[in-house]
Amino acid sequence: MPTYSYSCAPCGTFALVRPMAASTDPAPCPQCGEVAIRVFGSPALAAVEPGLRRALDASARSADTPHVVSSVPGRSARATPITRDPRHARLPRP
Repeated sequence: MPTYSYSCAPCGTFALVRPMAASTDPAPCPQCGEVAIRVFGSPALAAVEPGLRRALDASARSADTPHVVSSVPGRSARATPITRDPRHARLPRP
């Protein structure tokens, strides 16, 4: 059975092991008995490769305050190579 997290305003968070059919039912706080709301957390990401982990963390950090760009980024310092191959002239152009 899955473990669900709940939050009680006066007591804090707690976890309950419940069947999936009861996941939407209200949960009483084990300390004070008040109805607690369900808290949705992230899944277990322990087996994620480091590059993906950094991308997910950056995405989570920018969810509330995304980085805003005020201008278009500049062009690359490298010049675009010009080809002299006649076969390239027959390629479709956008």
